[in-house]
Amino acid sequence: MELVRLDGVSRVYVQGRVRVPAVSGLSLTVEAGEFSALCGPSGSGKTTILNLIGALDEPSSGRVLLEGKNLAELGRGELAWLRCRRIGFVFQAYNLIPVLTAYENAEFVLALQNVPLRERRERVMAVLAEVGMAELADRRPDELSGGQQQRIAIARAIVPRPAIVLADEPTANVDSAAADAILDLMERLNRSQGVTFLFSTHDQRVMARARRLIHLRDGRLERDEVRR
Repeated sequence: MELVRLDGVSRVYVQGRVRVPAVSGLSLTVEAGEFSALCGPSGSGKTTILNLIGALDEPSSGRVLLEGKNLAELGRGELAWLRCRRIGFVFQAYNLIPVLTAYENAEFVLALQNVPLRERRERVMAVLAEVGMAELADRRPDELSGGQQQRIAIARAIVPRPAIVLADEPTANVDSAAADAILDLMERLNRSQGVTFLFSTHDQRVMARARRLIHLRDGRLERDEVRR
């Protein structure tokens, strides 16, 4: 099943009198259940593409569709609903709320969705157990290692049961052991629960695990490599 479609998408940023093309005429699709990576050098458009799919940015031209819906045709409320319920985000800098515990960070989106308290607790504790963080549920981010913070960020992303998780350089700020553990976790969630992941990365460890590599250069599709 097709989750994401980009049709001839371009994104141009204007800096003073200079136009900077970040993505140029890109077309691609992402299917449910994929474990795929956007890869390429810095400035190739990886993060911009994730932001466009995640409705955090708008294309200058072309269409971005999520589950068949053209994001440009949705109002602010509908886009907020999609970001809250259908898209999970894992950011390079974790973006955890520092005054909240690990449990509260993971619970946050469910609270926004007005999920009943008992159901919230059951779902959050189940996901924290899945990512190996149940025993540290009461810790705040500054009491956790980088790898542990990224596990909480993953828990927060998957607990709402989104259609797709967008992970921007998820291994960039952790050591090799933590990176391998995070990738093991994401791969397990993909295979056991069917969670769809789309990464942006230039990390060879991520690229080695991905079953599809979407190679980008200067905002254009250079090569689309599907591996079995």
